[in-house]
Amino acid sequence: MMCAVWPLFGEDIRVAITDIAEVSKDKSAGIVIPLGYNDSAAVTLDRDVRFVRGIELELTAPQIWLAHQGSLAAVLYTSPNKNPAKGTMELEASRLRMDVLAARIQTVYQIPVRKNHNLRNIPYATVLPVVLPAEFPLVLRIMPVVKEISEDVQNMRFQLTVRPIVSDEGSVRVNVRYPPNLQNKPYTMLVDDRVIEHPQEELLFREGEHRLMLISNDYRNESRRFVIERGKNIELNITLQDLTPLLIFEAPDNARIFLDNVRLTQTSVPKAVEPGHHEVKVQVSDYTIIKSVYVQRGGTYRISFTVDLVVQEED
Repeated sequence: MMCAVWPLFGEDIRVAITDIAEVSKDKSAGIVIPLGYNDSAAVTLDRDVRFVRGIELELTAPQIWLAHQGSLAAVLYTSPNKNPAKGTMELEASRLRMDVLAARIQTVYQIPVRKNHNLRNIPYATVLPVVLPAEFPLVLRIMPVVKEISEDVQNMRFQLTVRPIVSDEGSVRVNVRYPPNLQNKPYTMLVDDRVIEHPQEELLFREGEHRLMLISNDYRNESRRFVIERGKNIELNITLQDLTPLLIFEAPDNARIFLDNVRLTQTSVPKAVEPGHHEVKVQVSDYTIIKSVYVQRGGTYRISFTVDLVVQEED
Protein backbone atom coordinates (compact mmCIF):
# COMPACT_ATOMS: atom_id res chain seq x y z
CA MET A 1 0.00 0.00 0.00
CA MET A 2 1.36 3.39 -0.95
CA CYS A 3 0.55 6.07 1.56
CA ALA A 4 1.08 9.75 2.10
CA VAL A 5 0.59 11.78 5.25
CA TRP A 6 -0.38 15.31 4.30
CA PRO A 7 0.01 18.49 6.30
CA LEU A 8 -3.22 19.64 7.88
CA PHE A 9 -4.37 22.52 5.74
CA GLY A 10 -7.73 23.54 4.34
CA GLU A 11 -8.61 21.86 1.07
CA ASP A 12 -11.71 22.43 -1.04
CA ILE A 13 -13.35 19.12 -1.90
CA ARG A 14 -16.56 18.02 -3.59
CA VAL A 15 -17.76 14.74 -2.15
CA ALA A 16 -20.78 12.46 -2.40
CA ILE A 17 -21.71 11.61 1.21
CA THR A 18 -23.31 8.14 1.16
CA ASP A 19 -24.07 7.94 4.87
CA ILE A 20 -23.07 9.21 8.30
CA ALA A 21 -21.84 6.93 11.10
CA GLU A 22 -22.02 8.12 14.71
CA VAL A 23 -19.43 6.44 16.93
CA SER A 24 -20.65 5.52 20.41
CA LYS A 25 -19.46 3.12 23.09
CA ASP A 26 -22.90 1.50 22.87
CA LYS A 27 -22.43 0.62 19.18
CA SER A 28 -19.55 -1.81 19.61
CA ALA A 29 -20.68 -3.99 16.69
CA GLY A 30 -20.06 -1.09 14.33
CA ILE A 31 -21.97 0.62 11.53
CA VAL A 32 -21.60 -0.62 7.95
CA ILE A 33 -21.69 1.80 4.99
CA PRO A 34 -21.36 0.69 1.34
CA LEU A 35 -19.05 2.87 -0.76
CA GLY A 36 -18.50 3.10 -4.49
CA TYR A 37 -15.40 4.27 -6.31
CA ASN A 38 -16.26 7.97 -5.91
CA ASP A 39 -18.23 7.93 -2.65
CA SER A 40 -17.57 9.26 0.84
CA ALA A 41 -18.75 8.59 4.38
CA ALA A 42 -18.83 10.95 7.34
CA VAL A 43 -17.93 9.86 10.87
CA THR A 44 -19.20 11.73 13.93
CA LEU A 45 -18.68 11.19 17.67
CA ASP A 46 -21.29 10.77 20.36
CA ARG A 47 -21.04 13.47 23.03
CA ASP A 48 -20.02 10.96 25.67
CA VAL A 49 -16.55 9.73 24.63
CA ARG A 50 -15.15 9.11 28.12
CA PHE A 51 -14.69 5.40 27.50
CA VAL A 52 -13.69 5.60 23.83
CA ARG A 53 -9.97 5.45 23.08
CA GLY A 54 -10.40 5.70 19.34
CA ILE A 55 -12.36 4.62 16.30
CA GLU A 56 -11.64 1.84 13.84
CA LEU A 57 -12.30 2.19 10.12
CA GLU A 58 -12.35 -1.17 8.36
CA LEU A 59 -12.57 -0.96 4.58
CA THR A 60 -13.41 -4.31 2.98
CA ALA A 61 -13.03 -4.75 -0.78
CA PRO A 62 -14.77 -7.32 -3.03
CA GLN A 63 -12.69 -10.19 -4.39
CA ILE A 64 -12.58 -8.61 -7.85
CA TRP A 65 -10.58 -5.70 -6.41
CA LEU A 66 -7.43 -7.84 -6.31
CA ALA A 67 -7.16 -7.53 -10.09
CA HIS A 68 -7.43 -3.71 -10.00
CA GLN A 69 -4.99 -2.61 -7.30
CA GLY A 70 -3.54 0.83 -7.60
CA SER A 71 -6.52 2.49 -9.28
CA LEU A 72 -8.24 3.85 -6.15
CA ALA A 73 -7.15 5.65 -3.03
CA ALA A 74 -8.67 6.20 0.42
CA VAL A 75 -8.41 9.80 1.63
CA LEU A 76 -9.22 10.84 5.18
CA TYR A 77 -10.18 14.42 6.07
CA THR A 78 -10.73 16.15 9.41
CA SER A 79 -12.27 19.42 10.55
CA PRO A 80 -14.72 20.15 7.73
CA ASN A 81 -16.02 23.70 7.68
CA LYS A 82 -19.62 22.46 8.02
CA ASN A 83 -21.39 19.34 9.20
CA PRO A 84 -21.64 16.80 6.38
CA ALA A 85 -25.07 15.64 5.28
CA LYS A 86 -26.17 12.88 2.93
CA GLY A 87 -25.78 13.83 -0.70
CA THR A 88 -23.16 15.72 -2.68
CA MET A 89 -21.46 18.52 -0.76
CA GLU A 90 -18.71 21.04 -1.20
CA LEU A 91 -16.51 21.20 1.88
CA GLU A 92 -13.31 22.73 3.09
CA ALA A 93 -11.44 20.18 5.21
CA SER A 94 -7.92 19.20 6.31
CA ARG A 95 -6.42 16.16 4.67
CA LEU A 96 -5.02 13.77 7.27
CA ARG A 97 -3.91 10.87 5.09
CA MET A 98 -4.08 9.43 1.59
CA ASP A 99 -3.44 5.76 0.80
CA VAL A 100 -3.44 4.16 -2.62
CA LEU A 101 -5.32 0.94 -1.96
CA ALA A 102 -3.15 -2.13 -2.44
CA ALA A 103 -4.12 -5.65 -3.47
CA ARG A 104 -5.70 -6.68 -0.19
CA ILE A 105 -9.22 -7.36 0.89
CA GLN A 106 -9.13 -5.33 4.10
CA THR A 107 -7.58 -2.00 5.02
CA VAL A 108 -7.91 -1.04 8.70
CA TYR A 109 -7.19 2.31 10.34
CA GLN A 110 -7.30 2.96 14.06
CA ILE A 111 -7.67 6.63 14.92
CA PRO A 112 -7.03 7.67 18.56
CA VAL A 113 -9.36 10.32 19.93
CA ARG A 114 -7.35 11.05 23.09
CA LYS A 115 -3.68 11.47 23.84
CA ASN A 116 -3.28 8.59 26.33
CA HIS A 117 -4.75 6.02 23.97
CA ASN A 118 -2.12 3.20 24.19
CA LEU A 119 -2.93 2.04 20.66
CA ARG A 120 -0.09 0.38 18.75
CA ASN A 121 0.44 -0.58 15.14
CA ILE A 122 -0.33 -4.25 14.55
CA PRO A 123 -0.02 -6.34 11.38
CA TYR A 124 -3.61 -5.83 10.28
CA ALA A 125 -4.18 -2.22 11.43
CA THR A 126 -2.42 1.13 11.10
CA VAL A 127 -2.64 3.64 13.95
CA LEU A 128 -3.02 7.21 12.68
CA PRO A 129 -2.23 10.45 14.54
CA VAL A 130 -4.58 11.55 17.30
CA VAL A 131 -7.74 13.29 16.10
CA LEU A 132 -9.33 15.08 19.05
CA PRO A 133 -13.14 15.22 19.35
CA ALA A 134 -13.13 18.90 18.39
CA GLU A 135 -11.71 17.94 14.97
CA PHE A 136 -14.68 15.71 14.10
CA PRO A 137 -16.55 14.96 11.87
CA LEU A 138 -14.19 12.92 9.70
CA VAL A 139 -14.75 12.26 6.03
CA LEU A 140 -13.42 9.09 4.38
CA ARG A 141 -13.37 9.34 0.61
CA ILE A 142 -12.77 6.70 -2.06
CA MET A 143 -11.38 8.35 -5.19
CA PRO A 144 -9.72 7.34 -8.48
CA VAL A 145 -5.98 7.91 -8.92
CA VAL A 146 -5.81 6.89 -12.60
CA LYS A 147 -7.38 8.57 -15.62
CA GLU A 148 -9.36 5.61 -16.91
CA ILE A 149 -11.53 3.57 -14.53
CA SER A 150 -12.64 0.16 -15.72
CA GLU A 151 -16.27 -0.82 -15.66
CA ASP A 152 -15.52 -3.41 -12.97
CA VAL A 153 -14.14 -0.72 -10.67
CA GLN A 154 -17.06 1.58 -11.40
CA ASN A 155 -19.53 -1.13 -10.35
CA MET A 156 -17.73 -2.57 -7.32
CA ARG A 157 -18.76 -1.76 -3.78
CA PHE A 158 -16.56 -1.54 -0.71
CA GLN A 159 -17.91 -2.04 2.81
CA LEU A 160 -16.82 0.50 5.40
CA THR A 161 -17.32 -0.63 9.01
CA VAL A 162 -16.99 2.07 11.66
CA ARG A 163 -16.71 0.91 15.26
CA PRO A 164 -15.51 2.36 18.58
CA ILE A 165 -12.35 1.20 20.34
CA VAL A 166 -13.64 1.06 23.89
CA SER A 167 -11.28 1.36 26.84
CA ASP A 168 -11.25 -1.08 29.76
CA GLU A 169 -12.37 1.71 32.08
CA GLY A 170 -15.34 2.92 34.04
CA SER A 171 -15.92 6.03 36.10
CA VAL A 172 -16.75 6.97 39.65
CA ARG A 173 -18.00 10.24 41.05
CA VAL A 174 -17.51 10.79 44.78
CA ASN A 175 -20.17 12.99 46.38
CA VAL A 176 -18.90 14.30 49.71
CA ARG A 177 -21.32 15.76 52.25
CA TYR A 178 -20.08 17.82 55.19
CA PRO A 179 -21.45 17.77 58.74
CA PRO A 180 -23.72 20.77 59.43
CA ASN A 181 -21.44 22.24 62.08
CA LEU A 182 -18.18 21.83 60.13
CA GLN A 183 -18.35 22.87 56.50
CA ASN A 184 -15.72 22.83 53.73
CA LYS A 185 -12.66 21.88 55.72
CA PRO A 186 -9.83 20.34 53.63
CA TYR A 187 -9.41 16.63 53.05
CA THR A 188 -7.16 14.45 50.89
CA MET A 189 -8.58 11.73 48.64
CA LEU A 190 -6.52 8.68 47.72
CA VAL A 191 -7.47 5.86 45.39
CA ASP A 192 -5.19 2.83 45.47
CA ASP A 193 -2.73 4.95 47.51
CA ARG A 194 -2.54 7.61 44.77
CA VAL A 195 -3.51 11.18 45.64
CA ILE A 196 -6.43 12.48 43.55
CA GLU A 197 -5.77 16.09 42.57
CA HIS A 198 -9.36 16.97 41.59
CA PRO A 199 -11.65 14.83 43.77
CA GLN A 200 -14.81 16.72 42.75
CA GLU A 201 -14.46 15.60 39.12
CA GLU A 202 -15.57 12.32 37.59
CA LEU A 203 -12.67 9.87 37.86
CA LEU A 204 -11.70 7.18 35.35
CA PHE A 205 -10.23 3.87 36.50
CA ARG A 206 -9.62 0.50 34.96
CA GLU A 207 -12.22 -2.17 35.62
CA GLY A 208 -11.78 -4.08 38.85
CA GLU A 209 -11.78 -3.38 42.59
CA HIS A 210 -10.29 -0.17 43.98
CA ARG A 211 -9.82 1.30 47.44
CA LEU A 212 -10.72 4.90 48.28
CA MET A 213 -9.62 6.80 51.39
CA LEU A 214 -10.45 10.27 52.66
CA ILE A 215 -7.92 11.67 55.14
CA SER A 216 -8.39 14.88 57.09
CA ASN A 217 -7.35 16.67 60.26
CA ASP A 218 -10.90 17.94 60.71
CA TYR A 219 -13.02 14.89 59.87
CA ARG A 220 -12.91 11.20 60.57
CA ASN A 221 -10.94 9.21 58.03
CA GLU A 222 -13.18 7.28 55.65
CA SER A 223 -12.39 4.11 53.70
CA ARG A 224 -14.44 2.50 50.92
CA ARG A 225 -13.97 -0.27 48.39
CA PHE A 226 -15.68 0.02 45.01
CA VAL A 227 -15.78 -2.02 41.83
CA ILE A 228 -15.41 -0.47 38.38
CA GLU A 229 -17.17 -2.11 35.42
CA ARG A 230 -16.17 -1.40 31.83
CA GLY A 231 -18.11 1.52 30.39
CA LYS A 232 -20.23 1.98 33.53
CA ASN A 233 -20.63 4.95 35.87
CA ILE A 234 -21.05 4.65 39.62
CA GLU A 235 -21.51 7.16 42.42
CA LEU A 236 -20.18 7.00 45.97
CA ASN A 237 -21.92 9.11 48.60
CA ILE A 238 -19.78 9.79 51.66
CA THR A 239 -20.94 11.86 54.63
CA LEU A 240 -18.01 13.24 56.56
CA GLN A 241 -18.15 13.18 60.35
CA ASP A 242 -16.43 15.48 62.75
CA LEU A 243 -13.85 14.21 65.23
CA THR A 244 -16.11 14.21 68.27
CA PRO A 245 -15.57 10.84 70.03
CA LEU A 246 -18.42 8.30 69.77
CA LEU A 247 -19.55 5.64 72.22
CA ILE A 248 -21.44 2.59 70.93
CA PHE A 249 -23.31 0.55 73.55
CA GLU A 250 -24.17 -3.13 73.40
CA ALA A 251 -26.29 -4.45 76.25
CA PRO A 252 -29.51 -6.47 76.86
CA ASP A 253 -32.80 -4.70 76.19
CA ASN A 254 -33.61 -4.59 79.91
CA ALA A 255 -30.30 -2.94 80.80
CA ARG A 256 -30.17 0.60 82.18
CA ILE A 257 -27.15 2.53 80.99
CA PHE A 258 -25.77 5.63 82.67
CA LEU A 259 -23.09 7.95 81.31
CA ASP A 260 -21.54 10.26 83.90
CA ASN A 261 -24.52 9.49 86.17
CA VAL A 262 -27.07 10.48 83.50
CA ARG A 263 -29.32 7.69 82.22
CA LEU A 264 -29.32 7.25 78.44
CA THR A 265 -32.73 6.89 76.88
CA GLN A 266 -31.49 6.10 73.37
CA THR A 267 -28.71 3.54 73.26
CA SER A 268 -29.26 2.21 69.74
CA VAL A 269 -27.38 5.12 68.15
CA PRO A 270 -23.77 6.19 68.84
CA LYS A 271 -23.39 8.76 71.61
CA ALA A 272 -21.17 11.79 70.97
CA VAL A 273 -19.05 12.81 73.97
CA GLU A 274 -16.23 15.19 74.79
CA PRO A 275 -12.67 13.83 74.85
CA GLY A 276 -11.42 12.80 78.29
CA HIS A 277 -12.53 10.53 81.14
CA HIS A 278 -16.13 9.31 81.44
CA GLU A 279 -17.93 6.93 83.77
CA VAL A 280 -20.20 4.24 82.35
CA LYS A 281 -22.62 2.33 84.60
CA VAL A 282 -24.78 -0.58 83.46
CA GLN A 283 -27.56 -2.07 85.60
CA VAL A 284 -29.39 -5.32 84.84
CA SER A 285 -31.85 -6.27 87.64
CA ASP A 286 -29.76 -6.17 90.82
CA TYR A 287 -26.43 -6.47 89.00
CA THR A 288 -24.40 -3.28 88.47
CA ILE A 289 -21.06 -2.74 86.81
CA ILE A 290 -19.15 0.54 86.63
CA LYS A 291 -16.22 1.32 84.33
CA SER A 292 -14.10 4.37 83.70
CA VAL A 293 -13.52 5.10 80.01
CA TYR A 294 -10.94 7.44 78.49
CA VAL A 295 -11.80 8.64 74.99
CA GLN A 296 -9.70 10.57 72.52
CA ARG A 297 -10.60 12.97 69.72
CA GLY A 298 -11.67 11.09 66.58
CA GLY A 299 -12.09 7.75 68.35
CA THR A 300 -15.05 5.35 68.29
CA TYR A 301 -15.46 3.07 71.29
CA ARG A 302 -17.70 0.02 71.60
CA ILE A 303 -18.87 -0.71 75.14
CA SER A 304 -20.34 -4.20 75.53
CA PHE A 305 -22.06 -5.65 78.56
CA THR A 306 -21.72 -9.43 78.73
CA VAL A 307 -22.39 -12.09 81.37
CA ASP A 308 -20.59 -15.39 80.92
CA LEU A 309 -21.56 -18.78 82.34
CA VAL A 310 -18.44 -20.86 82.99
CA VAL A 311 -18.73 -24.66 83.35
CA GLN A 312 -15.72 -26.69 84.49
CA GLU A 313 -15.39 -30.40 85.18
CA GLU A 314 -13.96 -31.11 88.65
CA ASP A 315 -11.32 -33.82 89.13
